[in-house]
Amino acid sequence: MSQTYKKKLIEVAIPLEAINAASAREKSIRHGHPSTLHLWWARRPLAACRAVLFAQLVDDPSSRVDELMADPKLHAQAEAELPARLAAWEKSKASAQGAAANAPEPTLEDVAVEIERKRLFAIIEDLVKWENSTNEEVLERARAEIRRSCGGELPPVYDPFSGGGSIPLEAQRLGLPAYGSDLNPVAVMIGKAMIEIPPKFKDMPPIHPGIKERSFYRNAEGLAEDVKYYGEWMREKAWQRIGHLYPQVDLPKAYGGGKATVIAWIWARTVPSPDPAFSDMQVPLASNFLLSSKKGKEVWIEPIVDKAAKTITYRIRRGGTKAEIEAAKLGSTAGKRQAFRCVVSGAALPYDYIRSAGQSGKMGTTLLAVVADTKSGRVHLEPSAEHYSVANSAKPDWRPETRLPDNPRDFKTPNYGLNSFGDLFTDRQLVALNTFSSLVDEVRSEIEKHALAANLKQGETSLREGGIGAKAYAEAICVYLGMSVSKLAVFLNSLSRWRAGENKTAPAFGRQAIAMVWDFAEVNPFAGAGGDFQGVVNGTSGVLDRIRGSATGHLINHDAQTVKYPPNSVISSDPPYYDNIGYAELSDFFFCWLKPILKQFFPEDFAVLATPKKDELVATPYRHGSSEAAEAFFLDGMKRAISNMAEQSSDEYPAAIYYAFKQSEVEQEGISSTGWATFLQAVVEAGYSVVGTWPLRTEMATRMIASGTNALANSVVLVCHKKDATADTITRAEFIRALKRELPPAIAELQAANIAPADMPQSAIGPGMGVFSRYTAVLEADDSPMTVKTALQLINAELDEYLGGIQGEFDADTRFAITWFEQNGMGKGDYGVADNLARARGISVDSAKHAGIVESAAGKVRLLKRDELDPDWAPEEDGHLTVWECLQHLVRLHEKEGLSHDTAALLKRFGPQAEAVKDLAYCLYDIAANKRREASEATVYNALIADWSELSQMAATVSLEGRNRQARFEL
Repeated sequence: MSQTYKKKLIEVAIPLEAINAASAREKSIRHGHPSTLHLWWARRPLAACRAVLFAQLVDDPSSRVDELMADPKLHAQAEAELPARLAAWEKSKASAQGAAANAPEPTLEDVAVEIERKRLFAIIEDLVKWENSTNEEVLERARAEIRRSCGGELPPVYDPFSGGGSIPLEAQRLGLPAYGSDLNPVAVMIGKAMIEIPPKFKDMPPIHPGIKERSFYRNAEGLAEDVKYYGEWMREKAWQRIGHLYPQVDLPKAYGGGKATVIAWIWARTVPSPDPAFSDMQVPLASNFLLSSKKGKEVWIEPIVDKAAKTITYRIRRGGTKAEIEAAKLGSTAGKRQAFRCVVSGAALPYDYIRSAGQSGKMGTTLLAVVADTKSGRVHLEPSAEHYSVANSAKPDWRPETRLPDNPRDFKTPNYGLNSFGDLFTDRQLVALNTFSSLVDEVRSEIEKHALAANLKQGETSLREGGIGAKAYAEAICVYLGMSVSKLAVFLNSLSRWRAGENKTAPAFGRQAIAMVWDFAEVNPFAGAGGDFQGVVNGTSGVLDRIRGSATGHLINHDAQTVKYPPNSVISSDPPYYDNIGYAELSDFFFCWLKPILKQFFPEDFAVLATPKKDELVATPYRHGSSEAAEAFFLDGMKRAISNMAEQSSDEYPAAIYYAFKQSEVEQEGISSTGWATFLQAVVEAGYSVVGTWPLRTEMATRMIASGTNALANSVVLVCHKKDATADTITRAEFIRALKRELPPAIAELQAANIAPADMPQSAIGPGMGVFSRYTAVLEADDSPMTVKTALQLINAELDEYLGGIQGEFDADTRFAITWFEQNGMGKGDYGVADNLARARGISVDSAKHAGIVESAAGKVRLLKRDELDPDWAPEEDGHLTVWECLQHLVRLHEKEGLSHDTAALLKRFGPQAEAVKDLAYCLYDIAANKRREASEATVYNALIADWSELSQMAATVSLEGRNRQARFEL
């Protein structure tokens, strides 16, 4: 780094709570969200990408102190706030407890930096809200801040693992030139559709006939309207050609008679009965016979077996006994997580038998029920011979022949004879998808004709060649319509399930795999429900409607190890996770539909038979022969990819590299897990120093701060700098001494910033790895270089020691309670053991009992539960006050009321001891969560710390009139 380097905000602090809360909320947003353009796996939330990019580019206020002090308004504000900061610092020093006890005396400059940092935090807090992703005032405020820090010259942002395109899209939204690349052509098309094509036709009105009068169109609004219009054109043409394959159903008199539109046909796979007497009968494999599970209004399928006639018919039942409903939930399975039973003979249908039947071509399908839409709602009807016959009359001209991979972990259908992607669709679904695919080519000439009539430039320059005339515009719309057909395939396949609880179809890819589905819902693409083609197109149009980006955008199909970046690029990237997702193999599901549609527009991207797999950077043992070979492949490839980043990226900005955690991995191995350690090893060996790690927790369905979850982060953002070329080599002992010197104050700063206890282990990696990775090597006793895995273990040990060391600052009764909790949780233990523990701390069990924190009776001792504490307790009147009971009373109130006036008032009544209460919450979380003791307790402590910042702000404004302000805190 140059001597004039200005430290960026992401290297110091970010408003993690606000980013995580917005990222978690984003998971529930569908309409207009870019993720609805086309399926891709493990996308980073847009809110997180936006915030990280902003923090990468904007100077931290500590880098421009002189400028801050020259601002009269800020200078005056700092002078006004300094006395209060000094008073708080004095109180902390007097208490001799808490993370702030050893903090240096705040200066005017410190206060100015803090005020300015809060201002930047406020910009981020506005920026990450979904509502503001199209708010030009909020976006421009952020862009202005970036321009100021960049000296008016905005650097390009590059993501060499662009995937679903979240990072380039958000870079463009912030006004930055956005570039990216990916080895996978499906990912490249998603990126092109989001960041490369819309700016070409920015602010252009639509060209279709009969457009409504409107004074102007912003961004991609005109393009969005045309996509919607020509999608309707395609739907009408498709209905004319194949509408007869989707007949209406006759309604019984009970439903008013007449006709109704079918939204889904419910099918089950079948195999021959294993009973020799009925071997010529196909019996259903149904994991569930429920159609609607609404309590009191259950609808289910009853198979009616006629053994003499050797037939099975299906009757729709409504209501029923509890036993009948429970039986319907099991379908024709032999029980939960077990194989099936023959509904004719009752004989077992083990998976080996079913596999053999499938692989020998003896697996079929049978129609179980029909779901239709009526004026009074959805109705469930018995299947008819006509509907069965119509479905089987469909004869597709083409089916995808790409073979499914030999990946036993994630692809289960080959076990049952479904060996190609074409086998995953019914014939009627293939006819529909082929029809819509062919119409994309037909609609192109229609669009080009209308574009010329609307005075778009005539010419032969194509979209891929940079054209913006009628030809290019028609191709652009066809890209979106082609991607809509590809997305339609997620609904139109035999892996879509019927959700009885929601009375609707669940599309394929409920998880990142292709699992075997026994009973499936075949949706009607003309029904106006889930899986309707026009609905899919409207979703695409809705995404375009919200895209805000006029800066340059460009995506290419290239591997990350050798791709060339624009000069002085800022790296922000989300590489593939170690071994969690087989992106290439999964995306072949879409590639087989996209290739015949879009190859004419982007021939280079679709020149391959299937998506590239040999060079895909994931550690998959089935590809490489063993776990060791897979790990070596991943480490070598990732090291070369990240070396490429380090060699070409800008020296003026840190790189941000995302790592996605797999929960089971961390739960089993902790923060030194194989995937995490392997990834960090690649980063360090590539020439980067890791200077920060920010945990992102994005999977909560509700506000994370309020929920208080103690789940680990889903992702971590590594903040990296190029390693100094003159870096030294040190010994293991020197490394440990450096950790002991540098990590505790860094952890204290993280605590002061109210990093949630659940996130502390991953947050502490940043400063710990900052020590490790700034050296060329750390040598073990035998002169071998220390591995990252070992370094992570030492960092974690130092964190444990730090949190354990805090205990020495508490009063003796609290220290006794901590040790008792660690050994016994909230359970009972022998008095003799308790007495020895108490005496070692210079007190007796009676002292802890007098303090009101334990019960001692009949030779047993236990900690009092929170609901057993004195409800009238007041800290001002407690002559034997402990930090333990302060925390437990605060937690009890916080559990009950959350961020309330009363909770804030109680915190304020603790006075200078509030920091000690927070420190104790960290200690108890560490014991409860990480040492597997009273895990449910971890959640409440994590929730309290997550709310601490807001609670402290509320406490500062609370009036304690009527209270004794001279509280006795003689701890």
